[in-house]
Amino acid sequence: MIAVLTLFFLVNTLFAFLSFHITSFLYDWIGKHPKGFWQQLNTVLCVFFLFGCTAVVTFIIGSKRQRYYWDTIVDALRQIAKGDFNVKLDVKANGEDQFGKLISGINDMAIELGEMEKMRQEFISNVSHEIQSPLTSINGFAKALKNMNLTDEKRFRYLTIIEMESNRLSKISDNLLKLTSLESQHHPFEPKQYRLDKQLRSVVLACEPSWLSKNIEMDIQLENVTLVADEDLMNQVWMNLLSNSIKFTPNGGTIRIHITKQKDTVTTSITDTGIGMSEEDQKHIFERFFKADLSRTVSNGGSGLGLSIVKKIVDIHHGTISVQSKLGKETVFLTTMPLEQTEKSQ
Repeated sequence: MIAVLTLFFLVNTLFAFLSFHITSFLYDWIGKHPKGFWQQLNTVLCVFFLFGCTAVVTFIIGSKRQRYYWDTIVDALRQIAKGDFNVKLDVKANGEDQFGKLISGINDMAIELGEMEKMRQEFISNVSHEIQSPLTSINGFAKALKNMNLTDEKRFRYLTIIEMESNRLSKISDNLLKLTSLESQHHPFEPKQYRLDKQLRSVVLACEPSWLSKNIEMDIQLENVTLVADEDLMNQVWMNLLSNSIKFTPNGGTIRIHITKQKDTVTTSITDTGIGMSEEDQKHIFERFFKADLSRTVSNGGSGLGLSIVKKIVDIHHGTISVQSKLGKETVFLTTMPLEQTEKSQ
């Protein structure tokens, strides 16, 4: 405010100085020098005249500048509306004024929309790729079954493959629906108090046929911990993590499940002596459709969605999940959950 008043005072002083000299020049030119009131009146009128001319010129320049800004902004918004997000306004404007903030906001919006469009295209591409593979198998073996000379053994094998690939398609569809539901604002979230150690023991028991068939040793150290969370959602977290560990642990390997309780949180570690993963793979392991080992996941029917679902469920519970792995040696998934839940976050 003080700066504005100072500027106003300086401008008025400048106009008064110019008006005095202009009127003095005019008096000398016409050969008449009015005195007193008339001299002051002429000076004041000259000040107003200069002020008016300055205001008009400023308005004209400002109008052209504003018109240029608005035209540029409208053109950019039209491009964005047509799906072209490679928009970057290079108009030089004061970042603090309305145009500067608006231009900066449009540039930021274009960048975010561009990233969303890229993610959308990658998602569609990944879904198409995942669906195409089992569909090709189903189509090929269905055609093979038309051969009347097939032996019963081959016919049974082809039908088994068709059933397996159909189940794979169904699993992809279920996981996509699950992930979409979790990301919406309408997925049921019903936290309640229950025993985490009992839940983990139940999950290990449910997976017993899988780890027994591979002679995997289960090292379970679980202290009594009561957790407040959505039991059904957390059950899926442990099922996905344990299934992954069993899948990538060789015959005769070991899986360790430990619980460590802190003051306000509890950390569950699931460690396997499996194939491990590289540091680069660890950075992307929770991304949709990411597969750290393509050959192994394809042979096991993996879709790359399970850990994305795990991450989303843990996020909903205000928890964290991380991975530590050594290639060819072991993988550890650490899930830290708050002991109490207050609200759902999306």
